[in-house]
Amino acid sequence: MKLNNFRLIARLDIKNENVVKGIQLEGQRIVGNPKKLSEKYYKEGIDEIFFIDSVASLYDRKYVFKIIEDVCKNIFVPICMGGGLKNLKDVEKAFKSGADKVFINTGAFKNPDLISKLIKIYGSQCIVGSVEAKKIGKEFIAFINNGREPTNLKAEEWAIRLEKAGVGEIFLTSVDRDGTKKGLDLELIKKIRNKIRVPLVVSGGTKEINDIIKVKKLKVDGIGIGSAIHYENLNIKDIKDKLSILWFVF
Repeated sequence: MKLNNFRLIARLDIKNENVVKGIQLEGQRIVGNPKKLSEKYYKEGIDEIFFIDSVASLYDRKYVFKIIEDVCKNIFVPICMGGGLKNLKDVEKAFKSGADKVFINTGAFKNPDLISKLIKIYGSQCIVGSVEAKKIGKEFIAFINNGREPTNLKAEEWAIRLEKAGVGEIFLTSVDRDGTKKGLDLELIKKIRNKIRVPLVVSGGTKEINDIIKVKKLKVDGIGIGSAIHYENLNIKDIKDKLSILWFVF
């Protein structure tokens, strides 16, 4: 059951064969097995699962492709994969492994024509633009390479470029809030939401149900949750049960 078209998304950061989680995309620790966690969240009623290859530039990606192949055998919700997808061959392999969508950040920044080429082949509905943002001074800056490398663009400028390139939606991660469970960065979300028209999925900082209610009021289309469900602060079924009672909030 979706909540008025609002999607609850499990965010699984992958390193080698494990789901990992850190703080601000750093200091990652193993939190579980990707297949077991995926099946758990699927049974609880998750709407989608995002797999993020957190060290794609350093390690062979054979693990995450195999993980997706295994997961898709027993899970029947949309699967989105990202992290280190740099060219047409990488994306083709992701889809052949069973992914329904891919999200791209670094590859699109370094190869500005990549998005348009992918859309011609696969359509915009399965190409997601990724924005990783950190606040530096008074501005939110777009980062690449899993939040490690700053670009020369503001986060909203990068989101606008991705939308103009034709992506079907934007996946926004607050690097500052990722893994902190301090609540989502509402200032960042408002800034991006006001600049784009395509669907917006946000991630980074979720701790409690009230965080989800706050971002839904900002007219976002979904939320990616990692630490809060991995460490069992929140349960997908409980979230949906409680939010369905509070449906009038939306």
